[in-house]
Amino acid sequence: MRNHFFKSPARSTPSHSPPPHSPPSHGLCQSLMEENIDVAETLITKWDCTASSYADITPLFQDDRYEANQYLKAVKDLQTAMQYFGSERMNSHHLVRAQNLMQTAMKRLQREFHRILAENRAHLDPESISNRSSRDSVLTGNSDLEDESEDDLRFANENNVSEQERISRSAIKNLKSIAEGMISAGYGKECVKIYVVGRKSIVEEGLYNLGVAKTNYHHVHRMEWEVLEVKIKNWLNAVKIAVKTFFEAEKFLSDQVFSSSASIRESVFSEITKESALTLFSFPEMAVKSKKTPEKIFLILDLYEAIFDLWPEIESMFIYESTASVRSLIDHSLTKIAESIRSMLIDFESHIQKDSSKTPVPGGGVHPLTRYVMNYIAFLSDYSGILPGIVADWPLILHSPLPESFFGGNDSEENPLTIRMAWLILVLLSKLDSKAELYHDAPLSYIFLANNLEYIVVKVRTSNLRFVLGDEWIESHETKVRQYASSYQRMGWSRVFLSLPENPMAEISPERARKHFHDFNIAFEEAYRHQVSWVVTDSKLREHIKISLGKKLGTLYGEFYINNRSRLENLYGSESEVRFAPDDLGNYLSDLLHGDGNSGGSVSSSSSLSSSPYHFHGGRRSG
Repeated sequence: MRNHFFKSPARSTPSHSPPPHSPPSHGLCQSLMEENIDVAETLITKWDCTASSYADITPLFQDDRYEANQYLKAVKDLQTAMQYFGSERMNSHHLVRAQNLMQTAMKRLQREFHRILAENRAHLDPESISNRSSRDSVLTGNSDLEDESEDDLRFANENNVSEQERISRSAIKNLKSIAEGMISAGYGKECVKIYVVGRKSIVEEGLYNLGVAKTNYHHVHRMEWEVLEVKIKNWLNAVKIAVKTFFEAEKFLSDQVFSSSASIRESVFSEITKESALTLFSFPEMAVKSKKTPEKIFLILDLYEAIFDLWPEIESMFIYESTASVRSLIDHSLTKIAESIRSMLIDFESHIQKDSSKTPVPGGGVHPLTRYVMNYIAFLSDYSGILPGIVADWPLILHSPLPESFFGGNDSEENPLTIRMAWLILVLLSKLDSKAELYHDAPLSYIFLANNLEYIVVKVRTSNLRFVLGDEWIESHETKVRQYASSYQRMGWSRVFLSLPENPMAEISPERARKHFHDFNIAFEEAYRHQVSWVVTDSKLREHIKISLGKKLGTLYGEFYINNRSRLENLYGSESEVRFAPDDLGNYLSDLLHGDGNSGGSVSSSSSLSSSPYHFHGGRRSG
């Protein structure tokens, strides 16, 4: 308006023929400004709480916004008058009058602003606001007051808008209108103070109800692990709600209410959330500094994953320079958590290498260390989304290179997690090789190796380790399992096979045939008695071994049996030494490798998996 009225007057022209579009005189401008003050005084006085009981109990901003809009327009016109009289340095009593009216108007708007915030607390709760922030937003941009009736009409025609949302939208629009009026009049500081006090208490109360409170390292360090574990799980739940509900809601709401000023939006959001955010994100670093065993790594990984997953939202919300300390704290926490995870992986590897158990597993079954390590590694693979970044800059120092086949089809140079997982399994296999030497029976040691490697392969195949190590890794180690099984078969049944002639269909003397049957009976019975307590834990592997052994033994013995049984029984009768029919062998073999017999060989049966020390529970997963 000032630009419109305050142009320098053109050269005077005769009064009887004024030129078209001549600028108004100073007298006309002053008259208009005085009229602005008069109109504003009428409305401002009407709604002066100190001068009217009606104004004291009646809200200015109600469903019918007509009076409120007129009030805001009067404040705007009053501001124009103040600018005019201030710049012209004349009629100072008009300026004083306008200033007094403005102070009265601002008190009213402050009261309205506070009332709307307080009365609509339930309608402006973080959960409702955060839900709205992901949908279409209301009052985006800097729409003029004259356009508000159009917005009202648009919202009124939305059939899918609930009563809760309608009230919420109305409250936000009223807050926005008041904020723009107060900021324009130079009362932004007062408006911001009311807003920050009201909204900050909501955030702090919400986090308190989630169990988030200020603490210090010494307090956390003194906690028993069981107590700290509960704290960590509570924090994992709280951080998602805090970021996706409380902080997101405040960011959306402050952007709407203070859309007219970017600097105020930044200041408001920072003042409301910064302190709470620093309290919230200071906990993870304190938690990972506490004493912990390798089994606790999964809760620590959960901490890292929670922050990592929320980082895009955190970065977009705390984007301002005034909230840089929040981003810095989170970045530092991620670094410290990653260091803690790497330290725990080192401890885990050391734990494998230092295992000193000397008691062989009965029957050559799966060693508790194998179960422990593979469950641990399989659970680690569930974090394959974040672990590569944690171990990427953590070189594995090897005294000799890992065999290329150990990585399957994955490029180890580009997959740091593959290197780590393959290395940990290799450390385990090396330890298992030494434990196989505890068995005095070589065939049983191969059963032990086959059982444990098959368990490892199955664990890889049925977990996310399959995607980390690759199908070629699985295939190469399945081949190794079959090699162990073949070695068991060759060494465990060598005397049985050697008791029969190399060519079972060759013609031999009855005495020699009778001697072969005699030697076979002794060798088979001894092998059966010796191996009846041995076990192959995987049913598929067990059937594979039995079928392979049955076919080979059945074919060799069956041909010898058919070629010699009749004539020996005719010559020697019950002394023929023919004790087993081919079908009998299959029945005996079906009893083997279940571990149901009495413990035999050199293996003690005192060890029990149920009493094993290799058990762990971690995070959201348990082993």
